Amino acid sequence: MGRQKTKKESHPAPSNSSGIKVLSDFKKQALILVFVGVVFYANSFFNEYALDDGIVIQNNDHVQDGFRGIFKILSTDAYESFYRHMGAKQQLSGGRYRPLSVVTFAVEQQIFGSSAKVKPPEDVAFVRHFMNVLYYILSVVFLFYLLRNYIFKENQLVAFVACLIFLIHPMHTEVVSNVKSRDEILSFLFIVLTFISVFKYKESKRVQNALLGLLFYFLALLSKEYAVTLLILIPMLTFIVLKESFLKSILTTLPYIFVAIIYLLIRYKIVGAGAKFENPDVLNNPYLYASPPEKLATKIEVLLRYMKLLFYPNPLSSDYSYNTIPFANFSSSGVWASIILHISLVVAAIILFVKRNILSFAITFYLLHLFLISNLIFNVGATMGERMVYHSSFGFAIALAVLIGWLLEKISSAQTKKILAVSFGCIVVIWCGAKTIKRNAEWKNDQTLFIADAQTVPNSALVNGNAGKAYIDLSEKPENKAEEKELIKKGIYHLSRAISIHDKYVNGYLNLGVGYFKLKEYDKAKANWSKAKEIYPSNPFIKRNLDLLGATYFNEGMTIGSKNIPEAITWLEKAVEIDSTNVEYWYNLGGACFTNKDFAKARNAWGQTLKLKPDHAQAQQGMAALPAQ
Repeated sequence: MGRQKTKKESHPAPSNSSGIKVLSDFKKQALILVFVGVVFYANSFFNEYALDDGIVIQNNDHVQDGFRGIFKILSTDAYESFYRHMGAKQQLSGGRYRPLSVVTFAVEQQIFGSSAKVKPPEDVAFVRHFMNVLYYILSVVFLFYLLRNYIFKENQLVAFVACLIFLIHPMHTEVVSNVKSRDEILSFLFIVLTFISVFKYKESKRVQNALLGLLFYFLALLSKEYAVTLLILIPMLTFIVLKESFLKSILTTLPYIFVAIIYLLIRYKIVGAGAKFENPDVLNNPYLYASPPEKLATKIEVLLRYMKLLFYPNPLSSDYSYNTIPFANFSSSGVWASIILHISLVVAAIILFVKRNILSFAITFYLLHLFLISNLIFNVGATMGERMVYHSSFGFAIALAVLIGWLLEKISSAQTKKILAVSFGCIVVIWCGAKTIKRNAEWKNDQTLFIADAQTVPNSALVNGNAGKAYIDLSEKPENKAEEKELIKKGIYHLSRAISIHDKYVNGYLNLGVGYFKLKEYDKAKANWSKAKEIYPSNPFIKRNLDLLGATYFNEGMTIGSKNIPEAITWLEKAVEIDSTNVEYWYNLGGACFTNKDFAKARNAWGQTLKLKPDHAQAQQGMAALPAQ
């Protein structure tokens, strides 16, 4: 006789080992998280574009082409359009193949973008900021579902606290408020969905859940390479949470290994190995000027800086490039503290893994993603960045939530527990909210961001350079006409500081030249633009700027010509020095010299005119009018 069918067993109601009663309904707890997320990030909806948004979105031909650009996005490096416009080759080791977020930008452009040939500067910005917040909150809701239903089934408070910590952490402002960083959000979202699908398949054995898991994993990889860590994290989770044997946990990963291999083959086919040379710019090669021991010591010390910011996220900066973080050496206590801390974490992860403790997963999640961005193996092109620790912060949030739960268990009085938990929770949420909302406002655009960050990281060449440009841009706004010169001078101060820190900073020289040009200090503008040309001859902005300067010299010479011929000649000589191929500059210089009775200079100038344009009638007449030699 066959076994009698019974109703499917349901999960036992989650308990609260801490003794603190919270809303037990999933929907109510999820709504709290959604509400907090909206309150924290609603002011970012009205932000404009900032930082790398211009490269990835505004000036990306493939994004601006909407649906027509999707094939190119999927089949080229993320920065292909930027490199092409700059006349440059691949600059970053390993290349950048993260097409999924860029595809979403193209879709938004198609649906919401302006049809005008010249797009408004903030075209689709509101939609993109809204979608970033939506994806972010959605990822936290799915994370809560994962933790509450599978990882912390027996302690819903820890699940909720972990998600709340992750949601409110001010370090995430860069990921949410900087539209370009949607790749981080989508990567984490699809990693969470992959974990959920793994558990659902284990629970139901339905093939559709297995296939969904593989699809989500592939989408996570297309968002960012970080998802390779799941080849370690998936078997860890099934071993620790589901108590599977080690071998069975490893076998669970085999289909995901196959997907990862397919992705890596596609990636290599499209972007190859990336740049095959050491980038000569310290802004993209942060350890260029460091000795080998300094490189290793600084990389290790930076790991400790990440941990400090996770515990106390203040101050925050959009940039930590040269020379924000001084090179360290092995005599530094910070380096050895970092070594001891991270070795201790590795040992703890191993011991706790054997005991099937979830903290092993949390520590490993933290360390694996930290390792990927540590520069210890792969050069990520930056010393550190808040967005880079986004994934690791999930492991941090779990560990901190477990610690909080453990501490609460040590308090015997239920009333005391409740008072402490609510009071401390409110203080942390309010502090994080104030910090996040303020930081969102600073991310409004390049001007607000870099002017604020110039106070935070005054030794950053990039931030000073961008702050200088921001002040010059502000000087051009009609409402700032009364303080135009003062703003330009502030811009010159920061740009001068930038090139004093990094003497090969091309954009610093370009923008410093713009500042001096606006103050009509043309010779200083020429000196800075010439320096930029010396460093980066093919930069497309250099020719444009020098052409403008040549035209300005010429116009000044022509304007003053009727009043002061010698001075006019000086201006015209500067014009032909800038552009020695301009026929009209040479011809008018000849005319001015002829009027000034400097016939030798006139002959030379008209001779140059005829070399460039042999049929130039006026130059021929001028040469004929010159006295015989």
